[in-house]
Parts: sequence; structure tokens; C-alpha cells
Amino acid sequence: MTREHNDTNVLALGANVTTTVRAQGIVDIWLNEPFFHGERHQRRIDKISIYEKTH
Repeated sequence: MTREHNDTNVLALGANVTTTVRAQGIVDIWLNEPFFHGERHQRRIDKISIYEKTH
């Protein structure tokens, strides 16, 4: 959901709790998940953009 709702570009996985095969599956799904351009989610992205421009 981070990709779908927040259009994230960072994914963190714990090496001690995630196998290589599971991590590959998670990354594959995450990379192929499109951003949902719904109004509620876009407002959040706009807030982040404003913050980035002012800090």
C-alpha cells in the first residue's frame, strides 16, 4: 500500500527476518504496484511536495 497510496520510492526489508526468495517477491510486487491517483492520496502527496520545497 505504500506504493499505491503514497507513491513511495523507498522500500526497507529486514535481512534477519526475510528470506531472499520472500524479499524478491515483495520487491517484485512493490515495483509493479502503480500509484492510485485518488483525490485523498493525491492530497497527501501534495503535502509532502510542499514540505520538501520548504525544508
